[in-house]
Amino acid sequence: MTVTRTFRMSLLAAALAFVGCATTDGAKGDTEAANGEKVAENIRQKKADGETVSEFDLNKDKKPDVWTYTVKAVGADGKEIERVSRKDLDINWDGKVDIARQYDEKEQISREALDLDFDGQVDEVIFYEKGLVVRKERNLSGGRPSLWVFYEKGQIVRKERDTNGDGKVDYWEYWENNQVDRIGEDLDGDGNVDKWTKNPDSES
Repeated sequence: MTVTRTFRMSLLAAALAFVGCATTDGAKGDTEAANGEKVAENIRQKKADGETVSEFDLNKDKKPDVWTYTVKAVGADGKEIERVSRKDLDINWDGKVDIARQYDEKEQISREALDLDFDGQVDEVIFYEKGLVVRKERNLSGGRPSLWVFYEKGQIVRKERDTNGDGKVDYWEYWENNQVDRIGEDLDGDGNVDKWTKNPDSES
């Protein structure tokens, strides 16, 4: 890993800290994952109708580093409130958004898009439910995601990959007890596992 990439990842980790068992029977690519959303999109999205944006300058360079978007909503008491719908963060102070977060109606994070190489494009998307990570999608080769990681109760349960860039999942890792239990491979491109490899150290 180069010094530049190490520095970038350190910045990303610092910013994240600052701001806030599947069956093997008939295994095939998860439909939602295989279709995937386009990861390599522009990370900064335009202000939507009904949104109000507030800008914050954290490093005092007279340029905004955080953009907080709010929308009007109805609170538990029936009164109108301003609810945070999303936040954009510039973690390396170049004026470009590097992290884009979306929030649900309870202001819990629901989606987080990351620009890991600071080129203005989304490299990884993290999905949350009730504040917990349930899926990560990463762009390894440009365009649509080619790596999907699935979580249950905060632990990895499955990884899927498109290893040849044809838009179809052809590699599966099933995890148990925080380690790989078995690996499935699609060797003929039909979307089904043709070869299983069992981890000899797995307890199951």
